[in-house]
Amino acid sequence: MELEELLAQHGVRPTANRLLIAKALQEAGRPLSMTELETRLETIDKSNVFRTLSAFKDAHLVHVLEDTGDGVRYELCHSQHDEDDDVHVHFYCTRCRRTYCLEDTPVPPVKVPEGYETESVSYLVKGVCPQCR
Repeated sequence: MELEELLAQHGVRPTANRLLIAKALQEAGRPLSMTELETRLETIDKSNVFRTLSAFKDAHLVHVLEDTGDGVRYELCHSQHDEDDDVHVHFYCTRCRRTYCLEDTPVPPVKVPEGYETESVSYLVKGVCPQCR
């Protein structure tokens, strides 16, 4: 699917900067931190990257992952509606401090006690990635 089409499906106007940020997330092949995005997008200032990620989050175009490393990481959400149907397990390498998508490993169902309402589920496995082994 083309990035312009993906943004449009989520109700996000495809400006040049938004397309560059979405392209950087897509090409990374793994969730990126704000710092990693800034490094990849030297021509876009930090505040613009932050505002764009906030807009993407509000439109359910990115998943925001809380990470044990340097805060949060962002990855494109490929579901075509407001419900995230591409939720999967993530792997955090304790050596290189990168987070990887394990897209073929779905998050196991979590039953919460009565009275609780689940809004999102994050499943993070920690260890050493193949490149660092």
